[in-house]
Amino acid sequence: MKKILFGLSLLVLTCSTVNLRAQNYVTADDESNLSNFYKREIASTKKALPYPHLRESDVIWETCIWRTVDFREKFNQFFYFPKGTDTIENNQGRINLTWLLVRAVRNGDITVYDDDELKTPLGIDDVEKRINKQRHGKTDAITDEEYGDILEEGHDTIIPVPFTPEDYYQIKLKEYWYIDKQDTRMKVRIIGLCLVDDNMKEDEDGGVTADPKDRFWVPLNDMAVRNLLAKANAYDMYNNSLERSYDEIFISRYFDSYITRETNVYNRNIHDYLTGEDAQLESNAIEERIFDIESDMWEY
Repeated sequence: MKKILFGLSLLVLTCSTVNLRAQNYVTADDESNLSNFYKREIASTKKALPYPHLRESDVIWETCIWRTVDFREKFNQFFYFPKGTDTIENNQGRINLTWLLVRAVRNGDITVYDDDELKTPLGIDDVEKRINKQRHGKTDAITDEEYGDILEEGHDTIIPVPFTPEDYYQIKLKEYWYIDKQDTRMKVRIIGLCLVDDNMKEDEDGGVTADPKDRFWVPLNDMAVRNLLAKANAYDMYNNSLERSYDEIFISRYFDSYITRETNVYNRNIHDYLTGEDAQLESNAIEERIFDIESDMWEY
């Protein structure tokens, strides 16, 4: 009897092993797996975890912070690449943050807003006007086809410049830092994200300078936005199988940034009263003051 049970157990174990191995094999019948050696399904089905409920009476301290994330910094380059407007399927499961958001707006998947108060929604036409720029230029001269004489000189005109993700080097974040009375810990909640256009302009001397412009604000409290970010992975230089989604990146704060404004009585940005190194020092001072508030609560 024991031999029979042992034999049946061994048979079941063998069948299970064969079945598991068969599931890991890529077959020609599954066209979606021809470029992979195992099924990649987690990212496409991933959903963002809702934020835990927070009572108003549990927030005993808070402040609002605005900060800038620059894609040109080496640590933040996973936001900027891969370039272009290819789909996730054409880029090893990755897509740059700018095109991910703009594509979702054009498809009507998410709603974006005019400013960081997130009260005035923008329609698709409004968004297109903001991301499709215009620049001044000259038309070609009109000539006579037979004699080659110039019939009309080129004149100034407005040339449309279509949207390209490469023009977006920065995003702005609006976030609230607060202390939760339940565990007396400092926490942070990112409320909104703004796409910033580099907006290169020609000056009177023919040179080109950057004049960054805010295009639209994306509400990160919206589960439709968070689920969109959760399905898009960003490059991880250490291990491709552990790539973080954009939603995880913002929650875990896996990015480098600098503060541009804190809630203040004058309602002004740091660059309104400081420049250069002084502005950078002020940004660092605000950062340190926030963390000191939490540590001071635990001093005896």
